[in-house]
Amino acid sequence: MAKQSRLKYVIDALSERLPMEKLSFESMVQKKEVPLHKMSWAYYMGGLALFFFLTQLITGVMLLFYYEPTVSDAHASVEYITQHVVWGDLIRNLHTWSSSLMILCVMVHLLTTFAMKAFEAPRELTWLTGVGLLIITFMFGFTGYLLPWHQIAVNATKVGLQSIEYLGNYLPGFLAEWPTMIKEIIQGGPTVGQATLSRFYALHVVILPLCLFGLLGLHLLSVQLHGMSQGIDKPSKKQERFFPFFVLKDFSLWGIVFLITFILALCLPFESFFSFPLFEPYDPLGSTPDGIKPEWYFLFLFYPLELLPFWVVLLGLMIVMGVLTFTPWIFKSTSRKILTIISLLSAAYLIIMTLFGGIIYEWVKGGH
Repeated sequence: MAKQSRLKYVIDALSERLPMEKLSFESMVQKKEVPLHKMSWAYYMGGLALFFFLTQLITGVMLLFYYEPTVSDAHASVEYITQHVVWGDLIRNLHTWSSSLMILCVMVHLLTTFAMKAFEAPRELTWLTGVGLLIITFMFGFTGYLLPWHQIAVNATKVGLQSIEYLGNYLPGFLAEWPTMIKEIIQGGPTVGQATLSRFYALHVVILPLCLFGLLGLHLLSVQLHGMSQGIDKPSKKQERFFPFFVLKDFSLWGIVFLITFILALCLPFESFFSFPLFEPYDPLGSTPDGIKPEWYFLFLFYPLELLPFWVVLLGLMIVMGVLTFTPWIFKSTSRKILTIISLLSAAYLIIMTLFGGIIYEWVKGGH
């Protein structure tokens, strides 16, 4: 009887989180409504992240026609795309800009979803798949950075992989050898080379997209089955039909954002923000460029690693990932007001470290 009771509990829990009886056009489109309140703008962030992913997908496929994933030709092929292929520089700039904007939208989407307490039961699966998509999005950024095979990208990748190996200093006994083994599996050998590029290329264009499609499908299905979260303490008195009104607004926003991104890609190459020559080919005998830094979306982790002991940052990262994973249960009884404060503090930290992390680093190291 006890086994049957536990089995019934599991089945009921699954059916509540995946109510397949709502899997119909009438339920998910015709009768679906979106609450209207002061946080309604946050409902569009997930759609924007999806839009930028689709932009990444389309421009990425275009780049594949010319890109050569070999250490001898990768840099030259990127240079050829940029300088000789018709509209090649525009496509690459669109790919680069949409990459950063997708990560930005995913981060804002996570923070607003947390503040609105959209992880409440029965939406735990929606939250967990969202956390998985966040991790995959950052992995896209890390693996894609190496593909142009220039001096900055290769050296930055070496630094990132060395961080994995450094974990061995904090593990006991034979476990201390695991990080080195994991690092060598990722890079395909004792040093960054052709095997590393091949692995990162496979991850970036095949493995990660497949993982993302699977998680994204489950995420969107869960969102559609449960509808939009109320997002506020008191149920909103105003509602908007999902179709056609919300959908039309969503697509209109996509059009506006695409126009802005297109103009940025046409007039302002993303690489113009960097002070070092990104198109210098990687030279194994060359020196590491001064002031090497990761992409902006890793600066929130980069500067703490520069200022604090490695174990402190590692412990903090593990705690954050644990909290993100178990958010639906940790913050089950927490008010939206408290969640909003936590989200604002998290956003403030990310903004400060991204925009002013270098100034803080110089200030601390200067002894002021």
